[in-house]
Amino acid sequence: MHILIVEDEAGIVQFIQQGLEEEGYTITSASDGLLGFQLTQKENFDLILLDWMLPKMTGLELCKAIRLKNNSTPIIFLTAKDTVQETIEGLKAGANDYIKKPFSFDELVERIKIHFRNQKENEMLTLGTIEIDTVKHEVLVNKIEVALTQREFELLSYLVKNKGKVCTRTQIIEDVWDIHFEYDTGVIDVFINAIRKKLNLKIEEDYIKTVRGIGYIAND
Repeated sequence: MHILIVEDEAGIVQFIQQGLEEEGYTITSASDGLLGFQLTQKENFDLILLDWMLPKMTGLELCKAIRLKNNSTPIIFLTAKDTVQETIEGLKAGANDYIKKPFSFDELVERIKIHFRNQKENEMLTLGTIEIDTVKHEVLVNKIEVALTQREFELLSYLVKNKGKVCTRTQIIEDVWDIHFEYDTGVIDVFINAIRKKLNLKIEEDYIKTVRGIGYIAND
């Protein structure tokens, strides 16, 4: 598992990194928020340990920026800030957990393990007879593997993760294609048709429905 530590106090970084590497984790560190953000755009991390007070970009700003990129990597704040309001602010920004400094290393390790267990449970997505393994990038329909392109896989996974919610074409273009300017959303319809054809679902397995003039919704 690859963990990113964003912390400007070298002593704390050394303490955490040494301990976590002994636990078998791979560690990358950043000494300011901007560098931390840049690293999240270049590499996929399994978890982020984030200080609140950082140069160039605060931990709170970094957390929000990461979530705006539709990055769901678990984030644990490590900070001396401990008021209820500050805790709420951090969680609202998209943090998954909050540990007050100074902290026990054993507690940190256990919190990390909990998040990895939760993450593993979320690796499988289901939609009726469709199963999606987000780690192996496999799609099964009635236990038979279906070959999708990378973009088709991302689009199908996005709809299933948002099961029960109407996903507008604009949202899909921004979140799946990462395009944030005016763009012909008709390309989405082409991909949806390709996905439906490859899944070869029965009439009663019409799990992906078109919401006329708006977008699509996935439902069991």
